[in-house]
Amino acid sequence: MTPPYPFSAVVGLADLRLALLLTAVSPAIGGVLVRGEKGTAKSTVVRALAALLPEVEVVAGCRFACDPAAPDPECPDGPHTPGAGAHRRRSALVELPVGATEDRVVGTLDLQRALGDGVKAYEPGLLAAAHRGVLYVDEVNLLPDHLVDLLLDAAAMGRAHVERDGVSVKHAARFLLVGTMNPEEGEPRPQLVDRFGLVVGVAAPQEAAPRAEVVRRRLAYEADPSSFAERYVAEDAALAARIVSARARLGAVALPDAQLDRIARICLAYRVDGLRADIVVARTAVALAAWHGRTVVTKADVRDAARLALPHRRRRDPLDPPGADRDRLEEVLEQETGPDEDPPPGDGGPPPDDGPVPPSPTDISAMSVSPDGPGESPGSERAGGPPPPVAPEQRPPAEPNDGSVTDKSDSRGESDVSDAADAADAAGDSVGAPGQLAFAGVPYKPKLLSIAGRANREAGAHAGRRSPALSRHGRVVRSRAPLGGKLTSIHVPDTIRAAALRGSSRAEARDVREAVKVGREANLVLFVVDASGSMAARQRMGVVKTAILSLLRDAYQRRDKVGMVSFRGHDATLVLEPTASHEVGVVRLAELRTGGRTPLAAGLRQAARTLHGERRRDARRRPLLVVVTDGRSTSGPDPLSVVPLLHGVPAVVVDCEQGPIRLGLARRLAGALDASCIPLASLGA
Repeated sequence: MTPPYPFSAVVGLADLRLALLLTAVSPAIGGVLVRGEKGTAKSTVVRALAALLPEVEVVAGCRFACDPAAPDPECPDGPHTPGAGAHRRRSALVELPVGATEDRVVGTLDLQRALGDGVKAYEPGLLAAAHRGVLYVDEVNLLPDHLVDLLLDAAAMGRAHVERDGVSVKHAARFLLVGTMNPEEGEPRPQLVDRFGLVVGVAAPQEAAPRAEVVRRRLAYEADPSSFAERYVAEDAALAARIVSARARLGAVALPDAQLDRIARICLAYRVDGLRADIVVARTAVALAAWHGRTVVTKADVRDAARLALPHRRRRDPLDPPGADRDRLEEVLEQETGPDEDPPPGDGGPPPDDGPVPPSPTDISAMSVSPDGPGESPGSERAGGPPPPVAPEQRPPAEPNDGSVTDKSDSRGESDVSDAADAADAAGDSVGAPGQLAFAGVPYKPKLLSIAGRANREAGAHAGRRSPALSRHGRVVRSRAPLGGKLTSIHVPDTIRAAALRGSSRAEARDVREAVKVGREANLVLFVVDASGSMAARQRMGVVKTAILSLLRDAYQRRDKVGMVSFRGHDATLVLEPTASHEVGVVRLAELRTGGRTPLAAGLRQAARTLHGERRRDARRRPLLVVVTDGRSTSGPDPLSVVPLLHGVPAVVVDCEQGPIRLGLARRLAGALDASCIPLASLGA
């Protein structure tokens, strides 16, 4: 068997190694989420941790790893009699793949025994296998929603509750949760992120020497894994012994009231949600003191614990510019802790007499959280975000439906409105005119815009949270005869019913029925935005930008790709190529200027070209076209002549026309596109 890559052989990544070691010392911290770009040794370090964990004593023959000293009274393999046989084994490292089924995670009915022997028997899943060990989820941000819900329940209660296929089982499921993710592929649900005690950001070294050393060690390991691992046996053994020593010291570490008050003030100043942050920071600070051989938590322990435990807990806009959380936390820590001081007598010094602390050859005892804070790459620069909002509007105001005049400008006749819009179109229509800049207000929760019909995710559609799709995961809606290929999920009741209809008490292959499930898919949301001068009339563009910003946030939460086309003057521009980086979309929206005439046809033609090119790159992702306009066209051909280029593309037209007198041009465009038409004022949920 090939030995894993040694933990001590990892170059750099001090924050990550320290966070993993602290959770090994105190599993109550709640696990670690590792954020980093691809190829930064995230999975390598996590797998190397398993070799350092102390062995556990389990009841012999128990599939749920019950502790002989305190067996689970509800263990499905129990009850275990006191003094039952026990044996020691290594802590389990269980990997939960992104494509795992719900049956594999929580366990299910043992079909062989159910159909063959007629008895209900439970077959445990990955949660049971991870009890008292490590549950590792690679690409946790891509985990389907229904599996995220299962992990949330198990992590919160420390137990797994299975109710399916006529089986009702409860069993202990206390595990160290470790997840890795690449932020470029999207963010996980905030509820799942909050369950991780610590969050660490990793990045590749930015200097030549450490990069060369990483490659040198990796090539040596691949050439002869056993010889390479032997070079670090002593160092890994020292770390493993230090984990055991720190665990024994953990209960004797004191957390003074002064440090506890400091933790509370930091969490209040940082505006975290709930009290879990306070508890995690306190537990991490205690683990840090135990790891460093101290019996009293110091101010430095609190600072380092806060940098590991808080950045992902602050209520924030997910599309904030990079570095916003880090900067805010640094300000809070400077205010609440001040400069480091020498610890008072008793806070430091040699460890207690319960045994010497083994030295760490890799100097992990000297690890500290980098000033950049977790979640940020060293040397990263803060990206420029959108300008601050000017007179933000919470949402587009509802317009009166009784025809009453609420604004002096609205009392004009239809011709006056049209003339004013034409004048606004003409303003700034010269070549190279920069146009006007409007600012978005505070975003709101918009209505769900989805595509009718069901895509077939079994054929490769992208997992997400917007439009319905047939899926291997999700809600069971019916059963069907197997279509061929690999059978992924059996509909047990209908299978048994089919056998009964034949008059047989035993199911055969011809009786098997496959479960049909409906989940959600991610789409490509392409915005086509009218940025002409008419949109600047009565400051409509500020309201429009607020609406688009709200839809961008919604697309981020639903894991969609987004793109943006704007049209003004005499042509249209692809200002944002289809991408999963929604932060770039926010920046492009903030930079969008208005002015000039309205080439609506050019905007639709550019949208058709963009969708055609994206369809060739990714034919499985269904597009949703969102046209934001008042429907007027003052430049170029009739926009209805371009509509055939978008035949079959699901679309929504957001009508930006305002005032008591409406021309209805946006509704006319929606009819030609076979799209729904939503007034801008009604976009809010």
